[in-house]
Amino acid sequence: MKMLLSFLAYLLCFDASAQIKVNSGHRYLEDSNGKPFFWMGDTAWELLHRLNRDETELYLETRRRQGFNVIQLVALAFANEDDNRKPNRYGDFPFVNHDPSQVAITPGQTPANPNEYDYWDHVDFVMQTAARKGMYIAFNPTWGDQVSHHWSADGVIFNEQNARTYGQFLGKRYASQWNIIWVLGGDCPPIYKTKDGKHYDDRPVWRALAAGIKTGEGSRRHLMTYHPKGATSSSQLLHGESWLDMNAFQSGHGSRDVDAWNWVTRDLGRQPPKPTLDMEPCYEDHPINPWDGKWTRQRGYFRAYDIRSRLYRSVFAGMCGFTYGHQQVWQFLDTTRFKPLSVGDTLIGWQRALHAEAAGEVQYLKRLMLSRPYFSRIPDQQLIVSEKGHDYRDLIVATRDSMGSYAMIYLPQSRPVTIDMSKLSGKEKRAWWYNPRTGHSQNASEKVVNDALTVTPPTLDNDQTPTDWVLVIDDAAKKYKRL
Repeated sequence: MKMLLSFLAYLLCFDASAQIKVNSGHRYLEDSNGKPFFWMGDTAWELLHRLNRDETELYLETRRRQGFNVIQLVALAFANEDDNRKPNRYGDFPFVNHDPSQVAITPGQTPANPNEYDYWDHVDFVMQTAARKGMYIAFNPTWGDQVSHHWSADGVIFNEQNARTYGQFLGKRYASQWNIIWVLGGDCPPIYKTKDGKHYDDRPVWRALAAGIKTGEGSRRHLMTYHPKGATSSSQLLHGESWLDMNAFQSGHGSRDVDAWNWVTRDLGRQPPKPTLDMEPCYEDHPINPWDGKWTRQRGYFRAYDIRSRLYRSVFAGMCGFTYGHQQVWQFLDTTRFKPLSVGDTLIGWQRALHAEAAGEVQYLKRLMLSRPYFSRIPDQQLIVSEKGHDYRDLIVATRDSMGSYAMIYLPQSRPVTIDMSKLSGKEKRAWWYNPRTGHSQNASEKVVNDALTVTPPTLDNDQTPTDWVLVIDDAAKKYKRL
């Protein structure tokens, strides 16, 4: 009994302190104690539909050990992939007769009893398992194809009335679930014109869903955002919505030359200010632009370097975190059960793909960002006085503390760079190199000349692939720890 009471006290404490919100500076996120929260997400869209309890435990524990703290998933399977007409792994559906106003709930919740364990009991299990591991669920109530006419395969099922009812059900059921973040949308534009020339504005439906959630939550308050169509941001058509706490965009999987860092600058420049995040960047091992029917291995896949270079640049430009994704993990690829979606000519399988190269590397970005004063960090390209580069191949991106106590410069290649040291505080500076592939560091021994520091990144022997580095410069008097 004593152990049980201690555990319940721990949960109550966790519940009171763990919910995240927008920081007063309107760029970053914090918990209720005011501590920085750096969003390190993974896309697991089909988890609720395609995994059983044991597989869910394996997936979440692997991602926890890799440093992830947000898992992005969707309540309903993707209708455009013919999954929404199929039951989950336990033979259950979320609704009665595919009607969002009639959630399919049965008495009891015993997993071993199929008459008790329903679809929403399984959702509860996933939420609670993630909470036990200290992880948030970025919960999408419905993918966009259930609302949007622009690409729905089976026809939309939501309108203002049943969206509000469904939202109330979700808000009430998960009001006390501390580790939830609401994500409306789902790869769809809120305003659009279909191929037959019809114009649609789905914002009333999304507003109704948001309002229903808030009504169901009561006095509770969970962060809410929107997952937009590829190559767009929620800031473009939804920025002024009262329910939208932070923006999100999708830089996507079409090409390597997407300048996502400029999208960050655009979003952060809108009024009123809100944080922003790339909620779906290029997925590791996703074939580059496979939709034109002309994909070959020569066009290739997005690899770990592509992931790192886009994420480091975007975070240095001001994102409040990042989302990682693997093409064969989000769909939990298992050819014995499901048809593969956009995998090129290589089948990895989701369990093996959990350990892909970038999946183990992106935690080093979170670690670096949280190692220095966080809320005072700003982008500053003026730190770079040598050639900055131009695009995804060579662009150097810099960020620093607004008071000048540190600076970080991401270099996509091992080429010299000159930094303006006059913007940094302290008489003595300490410069060091951070390896985005290993999380290890080493000294940068060059000296400052006329308030400028010119350094050349380390090189790796016999490595013909691009080698990226982060140059970190600290005010020595601050005594920041080198990683």
